[in-house]
Amino acid sequence: MTEEAPRHPLPPFTEETARQKVQAAEDAWNSRDYNKVAMAYSEDTEWRNRNVFLKGRGEVREFLKGKWEREKNYKLEKHYFAHTGNKIAVTFQYEYENEEGKTIRAYGNEHWTFDEKGYMKIRNASINDVEIDASRRVIGTDTHIPTGTKNP
Repeated sequence: MTEEAPRHPLPPFTEETARQKVQAAEDAWNSRDYNKVAMAYSEDTEWRNRNVFLKGRGEVREFLKGKWEREKNYKLEKHYFAHTGNKIAVTFQYEYENEEGKTIRAYGNEHWTFDEKGYMKIRNASINDVEIDASRRVIGTDTHIPTGTKNP
């Protein structure tokens, strides 16, 4: 196995570099490219996503592939909340249409822990869904849901 290159910025994070990590994550997730997104996580990453527990980059890749096959017109915003050392906390919200054609807005918090090379080793996500009328979609529009300070 070849050694993976560092994923900058590296810990320990400053507020500026933590915000850069958050923005990079938002951009990657909005691409819905599960291969690209999975590469931000360590080979042995551990995830809790709602009631799903994953171990390893391969499981993350398969999870994301299925997620974006089911969740159409997915759009996400992540917001920096706090950081210390190699940890970052974010709040987020995203909107999508489920397989039944209903529009869903999801709200949540994530706690991230990074290894020394800048790969996310642990991701804990708590998420709540709310069904909304499609006319109430705001993410990716000129309307904004205030949830905190947006990344620069």
